[in-house]
Amino acid sequence: MSAAHVIVGLSGGVDSAVSAWLLKEQGYRVSALFMVNWTQDEQAYCTAAEDFQSARAVCEELAIPLHRVDFSAQYRARVFEHFLAGYRAGKTPNPDVLCNREVKFQPFREHALRLGADFVATGHYARLEQSDDGPRLLRAADENKDQTYFLATVARAHFERVLFPVGALTKPMVREIARGAGLPNHRRKDSTGICFIGERQFRAFLAQYLQDTPGAIEDDAGRPVGSHRGLMFYTLGQRRGLAIGGQRDAREAPWYVVAKDAARNVLVVSQQADHPLLLSTRVRAAPFHWIRRPRPLPPRLQARIRHRQALQACCAGAEGDAVEAVFEQPQRAAAPGQYLVLYDGAECLGGGEIAAAS
Repeated sequence: MSAAHVIVGLSGGVDSAVSAWLLKEQGYRVSALFMVNWTQDEQAYCTAAEDFQSARAVCEELAIPLHRVDFSAQYRARVFEHFLAGYRAGKTPNPDVLCNREVKFQPFREHALRLGADFVATGHYARLEQSDDGPRLLRAADENKDQTYFLATVARAHFERVLFPVGALTKPMVREIARGAGLPNHRRKDSTGICFIGERQFRAFLAQYLQDTPGAIEDDAGRPVGSHRGLMFYTLGQRRGLAIGGQRDAREAPWYVVAKDAARNVLVVSQQADHPLLLSTRVRAAPFHWIRRPRPLPPRLQARIRHRQALQACCAGAEGDAVEAVFEQPQRAAAPGQYLVLYDGAECLGGGEIAAAS
């Protein structure tokens, strides 16, 4: 009987490389698939070409075939346009959540299965547990690297026939495996940020696509303290890049964005880092995507409103397609466009875009 065929999404990074090595060691027949998600002129700022060369070197070392596929059209339509629309609306969108839902676990998974894969694997730090009613998404063993926040809106059915080989490992363990196996990218730094932005200032990138809409900056007492280029260029809790200084009667202390008044096109700032406008105990997400919805919901759950945040105790209620989480401790800068993700212990139950916070 021939070995099961696994196609690994090989990014050029160490996590997916070790995933391929582990699967081969476990006796699977392994192939790799490299995704191209961005092919605009700005590619000079993206590491895609370097990533592909790294992936090719790994495949040569492991003696496995490498496929390459261009999903840039899907990425632009399903992720990038939504990203721009969110900023136009004054939100703080998270393209990594959309990329996983709309690209990595849709066209990528489908393409791999069409190539003859029995299973699809990625280097995500997450775990899957099979149950009678379908797969359950669990947090990774390494809490510092856990990526379930980014996977929280993936359709449950799209976790079928998926493997996360490094989900039970810590990052230092993955690095050591890569070094011991002689993988050529074992010292390669982890990628950070969004590929299509690369080594540029975020505001400069957005300015290529979004027109400035200047307005006033006011402090929390309504006094003018400066001007802004457009509300879309700022996010709640932001401290840097406000160009406020030398204000009469103001303390020598940082300023923070505490609110956006879209009706007046006014950015509201304060020198109080934990200003009441920044703190919320209730966060509403709509629509909320359930990977698995317990019925009834446990009286006590945990949640995150941003990646790598420590789990926060809460209770949650569902009404229609919305979920409202009530936190035991106030949450800072719950920005619309980011995601509320719910957990029941180790299990990630799902997530949804933050619509409001109070």
